[in-house]
Amino acid sequence: MLSVSARGGVGLSNAVRAVTQAVGGRTIAPTPTHPLLSQWEEREESLPSLIPCDYQDIAIDLATQPLPRPHTSYGLSQTMFKRQLSIGTGIGVGTQLRYYHNDIKIPSFDDVRKDSTRDPSRLAKESRDERRLPLDVVKVGVGVTGLIAAKKIVHTIVANLSPAASTLAMGVIEVDLNKIPEGTNITIKWNNKPVFVRHRTAEEVARERAQDIGELRDPQTDEVRSYAHTSGKWLIVMANCTHLGCVPIANQGNWGGYYCPCHGSHYDASGRIRKGPAPLNLEVPDHHIVEEENKLVLGIKAPA
Repeated sequence: MLSVSARGGVGLSNAVRAVTQAVGGRTIAPTPTHPLLSQWEEREESLPSLIPCDYQDIAIDLATQPLPRPHTSYGLSQTMFKRQLSIGTGIGVGTQLRYYHNDIKIPSFDDVRKDSTRDPSRLAKESRDERRLPLDVVKVGVGVTGLIAAKKIVHTIVANLSPAASTLAMGVIEVDLNKIPEGTNITIKWNNKPVFVRHRTAEEVARERAQDIGELRDPQTDEVRSYAHTSGKWLIVMANCTHLGCVPIANQGNWGGYYCPCHGSHYDASGRIRKGPAPLNLEVPDHHIVEEENKLVLGIKAPA
């Protein structure tokens, strides 16, 4: 059954019709090209020329249609008419007849869907591992690549900050003590700094070890300073005055040890400051002596 609803009274309809026709409105009569339009054709004379409303829907009796299918887009599209009619009117606008096309078939994407999501009855949590596998593989690949790159960067930075091979070679040197006679002092170069190697006599060792450290400006026993050899006859000290870094003169001074001519600092045969402006004893570098070979290893202490 075909029905049309309108808003407004008869008088208002006539007034709107007169105004619309005055400004050029006209009625559009559809040409029946479909069996459904026969009902429209029979009732065309009963409809007003212009209806004062925006849009009016024409409801069509669906009694002759089959029962609806399940409520999906495709199912609903199969139960509706191939052409649904509507009429639109307005002031200065002619009557419009439109068709709603609902015969478009819904495409199926089953051929391009993944196997994990093809079955609509399968729960999402059941296919989670399959769906996330490619993403997890990408994450692992990016993570491993990042770790390798970070390792390379850190290795490069550490290598650049590390001392050169030549510097490392200078860090530990060996000195043959057999070439240094008793009672003499030689100067060697270690890490671009001068070092005194003194072969002391027994009298010098006895005198320095008998010294009362309470009288010293920088108290240190001779045993602590000449620790590398059991007899104490080898004294290894840095050849830089602790005042301003000048190189003292060996076997000089009031105590027969070292004398700095720059500002008059006197050191004894153990390298301890006894007089002058120097505040500290001569520094004792890390070293040890291999007694079997009578060899001095300068740069590291004796291994434990």
